Amino acid sequence: MAEDEIIKVDDINYAVYKIGEWKNHYEINQIGLSNEIPVTKSTITHIKFSMDEIRSSQFSISDKTVNGFVAIAMQLNPTVQKMDLEDAIKLEETEYQNILDELENLDVLDDDGTINLETEDYLIFKLEKDCHVTTSIPANEFTKKHYQDELKKIEDALD
Repeated sequence: MAEDEIIKVDDINYAVYKIGEWKNHYEINQIGLSNEIPVTKSTITHIKFSMDEIRSSQFSISDKTVNGFVAIAMQLNPTVQKMDLEDAIKLEETEYQNILDELENLDVLDDDGTINLETEDYLIFKLEKDCHVTTSIPANEFTKKHYQDELKKIEDALD
C-alpha cells in the first residue's frame, strides 16, 4: 500500500471509524458492543443497513419469532440467556432506538475531505461485496493490528 494513498471521506467503498465508547451501554446489539465509532456519513449508512438486515432476519425461539439480534444474543450472551424472552425483545428494541439516536448525533468528517490510508487516527476498512455479503477488510496496518487484537479478545473470552 502506498504511503501517500488517500481516500475521499464520502467513498462508499470504505468504512471509517475512530476508537471510542458509545454513549449508552448495550447488551444485545453487536454494533453497540464494539469500540468502533463511525466518523463518516457513508459508514453510518452502512451500519444502519447492516442493522436492518440483522433485524429483518427471523428466528423462532420458544413460541416467539425474534429478530437476528435477539437470536444471536440468546445464543451467545450469558446475561441475555438469563433474561425472560419478552424482556430481551424489549431490550433489543430500546437498544436499536438508542443506537439510531447515537448515530444521528455523531460528529462526522466533512464529506469533501480526504483521509490518508496510513493514518493511525482512524480504523479504515475496505468494503467488498461477495454475492449478498459485504466483507470488511482492514485497509491499513493500524486497522489490521486493532482487528487482530479484537479477535484475540473474542477468542480469550470464549476459552
